[in-house]
Amino acid sequence: MNSFQSVIFTLAVAYAVVGALLLVVLVYARLHWSFKAIAIVVTSAFYVVSFGGMRGLLGWASTERLPANFKLLHSRIVEPHSLEGDPGAIYLWVEEVDEDNRSSAIPRAFRLPYSDALAEQTHTAENEIKAGHPQGGRAADFGGGDGTIMDLVREYITPKTILETSGGDSTTGVFAPPPAGSASVFQPLPPPRMPPKDDLQ
Repeated sequence: MNSFQSVIFTLAVAYAVVGALLLVVLVYARLHWSFKAIAIVVTSAFYVVSFGGMRGLLGWASTERLPANFKLLHSRIVEPHSLEGDPGAIYLWVEEVDEDNRSSAIPRAFRLPYSDALAEQTHTAENEIKAGHPQGGRAADFGGGDGTIMDLVREYITPKTILETSGGDSTTGVFAPPPAGSASVFQPLPPPRMPPKDDLQ
């Protein structure tokens, strides 16, 4: 199941649960108040889940883990703004590639927390792309962890000031950008390897 299908599946399940809970409340209106309260809380939670799923359909940059191997198509660096409390971010448009460096031809946008080292490496990779030298990368070079739908929920229901004062990261802190002076997370991407001629017959 690809990411787009998983978003659709999440929305379908979310709305089905919302409808079922509302039906139960309407049919059994004489249930104990505590059950009704739980139903309200669960229903509200699924509304938030469905909203998070809609973000994926509307083209918002994902905070999930990058593809295992990818081709960098384009990037945008948004530097931090201390006066506005914006921690900054780095947006990457990438296509997943297989072990033979063949592109999936399905571009996706990803959002990473800002760091000076990653910004510098991204800028260098962008210049290489403009010079006609394709650049690629691996998710393993960007640190561990997987973004989840609950990371999106946390970002919306937790006040930004709490995230900042508690040492959290409003971009979910999924990725661990490399320290300054480390090897670049972007590398020249070799051309796709063609299958043997025997396989083409």
